[in-house]
Amino acid sequence: MNAQRSNRWWSYIGDMGMERKLLLVFLIIITLPLSFISIISFRSYSESIQANTVAYSEKLIDQMMDSIDDYIEDMKRISSMPAYVNEIKQNLIRSNHYYEQKNSESRGSTAKPAPGDFDLLLSIQRGIEGNISFINNIKRGTNSVYIFDGYGNGYYSAKDGGVRLDLEQSYKFWSAQSKNSSGEALLFGTQAYTSNLQSTRYAFTVVRKIVDGLWNPVGLIAVEANISNLENQVAELDKVTHGTSVIVDENGKVIYDSDQKLLTTDISHSTLYRSAKGEAGSFYDTISGKQRLNIYSSSAKTNWKVIISIPVDELTRGVTLTRNATIAATLVIVVVALMISIILSFALTKPLTQLIQLMKKVQNGDLDVTFRVNRKDEIGLLGHQFNRMLARIRQLIQDIYQMEEQKKKVELQALQSQINPHFIYNTLESIRMTAELNDDVEAADMISILGKILRYSIGEWSGTTTMKQELMYVRNYVELLGCRYPGRFVLLIDVPEELDNYSMIKLVFQPIIENAAYHGLDDSKPLMHLSIKCEVTKHKLLFHIRDDGCGMEQETLDKLNDSLRHEAVPKLSINGGIGMKNVHHRIQLHYGPSYGIEVFSQPGTGTDVILSLPLPGREAITTGRT
Repeated sequence: MNAQRSNRWWSYIGDMGMERKLLLVFLIIITLPLSFISIISFRSYSESIQANTVAYSEKLIDQMMDSIDDYIEDMKRISSMPAYVNEIKQNLIRSNHYYEQKNSESRGSTAKPAPGDFDLLLSIQRGIEGNISFINNIKRGTNSVYIFDGYGNGYYSAKDGGVRLDLEQSYKFWSAQSKNSSGEALLFGTQAYTSNLQSTRYAFTVVRKIVDGLWNPVGLIAVEANISNLENQVAELDKVTHGTSVIVDENGKVIYDSDQKLLTTDISHSTLYRSAKGEAGSFYDTISGKQRLNIYSSSAKTNWKVIISIPVDELTRGVTLTRNATIAATLVIVVVALMISIILSFALTKPLTQLIQLMKKVQNGDLDVTFRVNRKDEIGLLGHQFNRMLARIRQLIQDIYQMEEQKKKVELQALQSQINPHFIYNTLESIRMTAELNDDVEAADMISILGKILRYSIGEWSGTTTMKQELMYVRNYVELLGCRYPGRFVLLIDVPEELDNYSMIKLVFQPIIENAAYHGLDDSKPLMHLSIKCEVTKHKLLFHIRDDGCGMEQETLDKLNDSLRHEAVPKLSINGGIGMKNVHHRIQLHYGPSYGIEVFSQPGTGTDVILSLPLPGREAITTGRT
């Protein structure tokens, strides 16, 4: 189907006028280079911008991650301060001692509240929370600091008054996560919580065990920072890159995102997160039909990863303007070029149009036309040759007319001197009857056979006959040979009966048999076998015409086969003989170059002449005869 469409297009272009072809060529020559340059420039510029954006964004991400790492390192340093403040550790030990004693007394049946508990607890709280306020003011942006004793009793101070309402559950979670730690700081990603102001807030936390001088745990400190500390840095990054950002921890949980719609969400199974493999890199994806460039980088300290998604349209906005300007300039150039090409094509095709009109007059029989040659270019040369061709045609017509006149005269003379072949046949028949009357049967038989041969050859010997008649002619000829050379020849014919009505040209087998009898006869052998055998193949009829005569040398055989392939059609000899070359060329002229004669021979063993003819219709050819 595609090949047919392609052929139709080529046929349509081939049938176009010269003027349209020139316009098409000019248009292609102009538009293709401009389009190619525009596409290459657009892609190169676009790739350059995207590469620069990736490099620049990676630097911005690294700077932002360094700032976040520094902030978290400060939180970790703040979390280590209780280990150096004895007042905090002493009060945590007092708190642990008090609640340990309180728990022990509560297990007894006579336990009563100890006097002065309120004053003790108030003293412990003031001693711890006073230091917490100091710690909380060290680092700008820290939201809350929580210190817990060994029994989960919390002491805290918040700048903005927002304190967790789920301190008990938070302590259990932090304590369980830091149970196996040896006092190092642990970082927890963004968590949502409800404050005592009845608002939902998001914060990330650094937790560390508090140990005494003997490295015994006496409590737990949690330094919590609100995500607003990340908001300004991410907003500045998005403003520069015109994209959106998301920060995730090593488990794929969202720390912060530009729209704050994915906070605390697990995106570890999303395509965005799974595509961000390795510590840093970039990749493309498509969301809602829009392509995005995603650039990511990781922090070696926190294992947090920042992913920026930038719409490709934003990156290529300047490139698109350049492309549109290039297209507009291309269109203007094409229009101007078309106007120039129209003028040039008209100037080139006008003389050709005039020449075509003259050719149409010649086609209609007017040979008295002349092309006016005004230039020396190719068109002028073509016009000059056209004029010479017309002069030559007129001369040839005159020559042919004279030759036809002479031919008629020669044919008339030939008719006047020609002997009627029927007269010869009738004369032979009279001689045969006379021989029979005189009881000369052998002479009568020979004359009868000669008459049959003569009758078969009367008229155009290049006409058509049937296979049955052609083979009968061969039998008559061999029988006549037997009269001349008694007992020397035996003929065997094996051709399927279905080929009896096969139409073929005359005198195909007899010249080959005659050639074998006169040139292949071996005087050392008392008998010569001649055979014609038909072989039906898929594409041809192959007739093997064999003799067991003297054969021929390889050099002679090669010359014969070469002459069959390359020499021109031979003429009848002066004696009327028709050789194998004549048969071969007549077959090729009548049936085509795929058919003809090929000779195989060896000295002393005989010759095999293979004659190929086309297959008949769809008739079944199965049986043979002898």
